[in-house]
Amino acid sequence: MTDHPTRQPDPSIVLYDTLQRQKVPFVPTTPGRVGMYLCGPTVYSDAHLGHAKKEVAFDVIRRAFVHFGYQVRYVANITDVGHLQNDSDDGEDKMLARARLEQLEPMEVADKYMWSFVKDMEALNVLKPSINPRATGHITEQIALIEELVEKGHAYESEGSVYFDVRSWPDYGKLSGRKLDDQEEGVREAVREDKRDPRDFALWKKAEAGHIMRWESPWGVGFPGWHIECSAMSLKYLGEGFDIHGGGLDLQFPHHEAEIAQAEAAGHAFARYWMHNNMLTIGGEKMSKSKGNFLTIQDVLAQHDPMVVRFLLVGSHYRSITEFSDAAFESARSGYRRLSEALNELERRLGSAPDGQNAALDAKIAAHRAAFEDALRDDFNTPKAVAALFGLTTDLNAALGAGPVPSATLERARAAYLDLGGNVLGLFAGGGTAARAQDDSGVVSALMELVLKARQNYRLNKQYQEADELRDTLTRVGVTVEDTKDGPRWKR
Repeated sequence: MTDHPTRQPDPSIVLYDTLQRQKVPFVPTTPGRVGMYLCGPTVYSDAHLGHAKKEVAFDVIRRAFVHFGYQVRYVANITDVGHLQNDSDDGEDKMLARARLEQLEPMEVADKYMWSFVKDMEALNVLKPSINPRATGHITEQIALIEELVEKGHAYESEGSVYFDVRSWPDYGKLSGRKLDDQEEGVREAVREDKRDPRDFALWKKAEAGHIMRWESPWGVGFPGWHIECSAMSLKYLGEGFDIHGGGLDLQFPHHEAEIAQAEAAGHAFARYWMHNNMLTIGGEKMSKSKGNFLTIQDVLAQHDPMVVRFLLVGSHYRSITEFSDAAFESARSGYRRLSEALNELERRLGSAPDGQNAALDAKIAAHRAAFEDALRDDFNTPKAVAALFGLTTDLNAALGAGPVPSATLERARAAYLDLGGNVLGLFAGGGTAARAQDDSGVVSALMELVLKARQNYRLNKQYQEADELRDTLTRVGVTVEDTKDGPRWKR
């Protein structure tokens, strides 16, 4: 998988833009290139299932753009300073609170949980970002952007802190649709006396005595607010008027709303399209620590194959709620097994397949590929894309059951699975999945040939009980033996 395309860019992609509140054609700022920014994790604890939903959703969107011929620069940040408790301008920095709890330096906490996050993403086969900037590494850029806002009259210093003046920017609220006068004061935070308006948000915070994470600034020693980092880093690495800004629906307000206001008030063209993934539920309820249904990615991966988890996630649209439950996992496990077993079976048949091609099956493979791509062009509709893979599997299994399939057609089917299911949806990777099964397929096939010969010998010697016991043993481990006019065949 690479972010460098192998075909001409497809101009017919449509996506849902949160800002315009409708599906719109995607037109890149620079022809053939896509600049994407994703709000990454605050690395103060292990990543949870909500992170998995977001990261997999935008990973598929990124992969789809590459599949459709675009070169993608994918920037995802790491927040390691400035994100205060309850997302407010008051309270303790989440990094400092965790550092105190674990008796570590803040940067030890950041590195510990950043690498934990990286490990989780590798398990879920999420591609590494093109650029993975950290907030603490971009203090200079954040200060420069704040200075622009102060100079233009959209921010003010107060008692060593700097706040964005929301009343100075009439467009504040355009992403979320919230009118300023309708926003309740003091709901998310205690009203601070150093603000002109309770709804103003911090760009820079004065570091009180004992605050470990602190930097020099024109306004004194302090640290950046949560929102300013993403505006500064996205503009630095993607430039003015970059293409797509993504993140979870929970970040739409206040985080993304603040990002837009900061960048545009400073005079910078910002993201042209906004994409938000929906949340997830566990047993029908929103995941919450207070409800006791809070699960980390590591909790889930300890019980489930990472590719089954990924399959469950791509099985729902990124803008839909994803349900995590025993039934959902069982359904995902069954669905993923069906696809991976079809891939394994056709790979097993390739070694002995006759030359030539099956024109009728070739046409069906092409039709399923087209349906898959049409689904992704329509706001990255992964459920319909998965349905196209199931359609391919149904037709392939029917053809394999009817007799030998020519090698050229099997190669076409294999390419469809690996290209669409593998490269685009990110499936068939990791331990215990189809990729590993592919590596072992030669060994398994050789062993099964020996088993079938042993069963045939039992039958020739009229040892029917032993032959039946061998067949029943195979059945118990998921292998079916079929007696055909061409001899016994097996499948998983």
